[in-house]
Amino acid sequence: MTIETIISICLGIGLSASVGFRIFLPLFALSLASYFDVWQLNESWQWIGSSAALITLTVATIIEIFAYFIPYIDNLLDTISVPLAALAGTAIMLSVVADLSPVITWSLAIIAGGGTAASISSTSSATRLASTVTTGGVGNPIVSTIETGTSLVMSIVSIFLPILAIILVIIILFIIFRVYKKFKAPKT
Repeated sequence: MTIETIISICLGIGLSASVGFRIFLPLFALSLASYFDVWQLNESWQWIGSSAALITLTVATIIEIFAYFIPYIDNLLDTISVPLAALAGTAIMLSVVADLSPVITWSLAIIAGGGTAASISSTSSATRLASTVTTGGVGNPIVSTIETGTSLVMSIVSIFLPILAIILVIIILFIIFRVYKKFKAPKT
């Protein structure tokens, strides 16, 4: 396995984690990176760097970010975000992973890309639901701001420092595991 392959896997996992917080923001960041030749995408995914894709993803990103600031609309979006995040995480991994056989690429895309995105998206949805229940939706814009900021930071770090991105993903998944474990602990 080459260093380019390892870096491409780190990029894919980092962007997939970012997709767990916002679906279109990391796709927009990847489109920008491809458009300005910061990152080369796999041959069949080069359309993501086209002007049309960049414009479409810009509009989708803006709409998604603002929609999450509307109480109860954000919860509605959460109902579809987990499967969409899994698909987007898988697509991102497929578009960036370099020099691997199709079997390994697809396996990584589904497990690491889709799995990471879905687990983070599930946790985000649960957090927003808890915020809605405990604050009547008043706290949801704070949750949305944190999620958007995390998605933005993870997208930028993933594109420019993919090795650091994988470390941040491990930290995020560890935090999710700890929170999950805390809430699943038997009450005595």
